[in-house]
Amino acid sequence: MDNEEYFDEETPILVLVDEEGQEHLFELLAEIEIEETKYRVLVPVVEEEEDIDEMEAEVVLLKVVLNEAGEEMLSDIEDDEEWEMVADTWQELLAENEL
Repeated sequence: MDNEEYFDEETPILVLVDEEGQEHLFELLAEIEIEETKYRVLVPVVEEEEDIDEMEAEVVLLKVVLNEAGEEMLSDIEDDEEWEMVADTWQELLAENEL
């Protein structure tokens, strides 16, 4: 997944490009650092009002990795234990901040 663009300073919007070259807009909810590894919590930007209910609970957790050029890229979290650790941390943040 590639590009990042910010349309407004309060709500960072990332444009991610999938393997098929299609662009998808995501709102950056949080960046979490666990054991020196960064993760980003994203939610898809909903363009149609009718899609809001379907997408409401769809939070995406991605790992920040560096490519060969040293640039940040976002990657799926492949390891189940690692994913659970990030999901648990996100839930704790939600509970603490009542987001």
